[in-house]
Amino acid sequence: MERAGDAGRLPSLAGANWLIEPATRAVFAALVAEGAEARAVGGAVRNALMGTPVKDIDIATTALPDDVMRLAKKAGLHAIPTGIEHGTVTVLAHHVPFEVTTLRRDIETFGRHARVTFTTDWREDALRRDFTMNALYCAADGTVHDPIGGYGDLAARRVRFIGDARARIREDFLRILRFFRFSAQYGNGVPDAEGLAAAVSEKSGLADLSGERVRTEILLLLVAPAAVKALSVMDEAGLLEPWVARPANIERLARLADIETALQRKGDPVLRLAALSRDEDLKVPARLQDRLRLSVAETAQLARAGMRDPAFEPASGERAAQAFLYRHGADAFVDGTLMAWARSSDPPNDARRTQHIRLPQRWQVPELPVRGADVLELGVPAGPEVGRVIAAFEDWWITQDFPCDPKRVRAKLRELAGV
Repeated sequence: MERAGDAGRLPSLAGANWLIEPATRAVFAALVAEGAEARAVGGAVRNALMGTPVKDIDIATTALPDDVMRLAKKAGLHAIPTGIEHGTVTVLAHHVPFEVTTLRRDIETFGRHARVTFTTDWREDALRRDFTMNALYCAADGTVHDPIGGYGDLAARRVRFIGDARARIREDFLRILRFFRFSAQYGNGVPDAEGLAAAVSEKSGLADLSGERVRTEILLLLVAPAAVKALSVMDEAGLLEPWVARPANIERLARLADIETALQRKGDPVLRLAALSRDEDLKVPARLQDRLRLSVAETAQLARAGMRDPAFEPASGERAAQAFLYRHGADAFVDGTLMAWARSSDPPNDARRTQHIRLPQRWQVPELPVRGADVLELGVPAGPEVGRVIAAFEDWWITQDFPCDPKRVRAKLRELAGV
């Protein structure tokens, strides 16, 4: 069941690389071998029509789940019943996974869970999805099908819920975060008014979401092209409060994003989370770790981002920066310098700060020229005294701008060892 005139106004995806790949063609061929229909759906179609990279390919089909299993095996493909009770089978072709799902309609919904029945009606299947731009289908020949008029929204970069926005949100409260992420990724960051009103009215449901699911959406949202606009709206509406204390630091986030753009750096989601968060939370990053179920590495980066050190400022000179680089590494230096820049009023193209943050690219951290064995050779007994001598030498070596002359190094080591 298609809208009249859709085929005439919709572009074709015939010849798209992802669609003509041998793996994709093999799955389509297997599914339609006995008369069933099959179409790619969701993200692959949306991204292809927007000219952005296609990653995972999901396929919808009129074939029943057991038939999908049988047809795949008959074609020599590997089929895994990953969610067969809900109609989903993962089919592996040429080592590439495809999530194949039988057309469905909801009989009854219970939050994220729903009692479904299978159908052959493409419009019914489309109506149970989240956003109109995700309810576009593409046949193996590249023909795009639009059962509910989602292409107009996609062309206008408008993220709109299908049907009753509040009902779609109640089916899964994570859709509030997805709504803003999609608005930031595929729109201009200004959310659809009806969707925003529904999100605000249903925001109490956010408290029931697991940290793991929220983490994924928040980190993706933070690096979306229009993240600052979307997050600003969310903060004003109190939609970030369960995870990021209000008021969020939107201004610092905006400066960091502009700096990353000026430096031609890919947006760093954890660093942007640090910029968005209040300084009190950065002093105790375990708070954010607990709320968002961040990894150990992500929490460590938050801690680095919360550091304050004169070495991050160009006015301190390169010697201070080199000493910091030696002791803490390039990642800590770059993260700290970016945050210091974002806290300042300096413009994103500031020449001094640009030169400063690129120090790790033009200066290689030297290796300490002495070892414990060198100290032992001088007669220092094994034990804590060896460590004391090494530490004292290292402090001197750093302050002296990392000298490498063997005679000078040896003389200082002997002096510190008392020989």
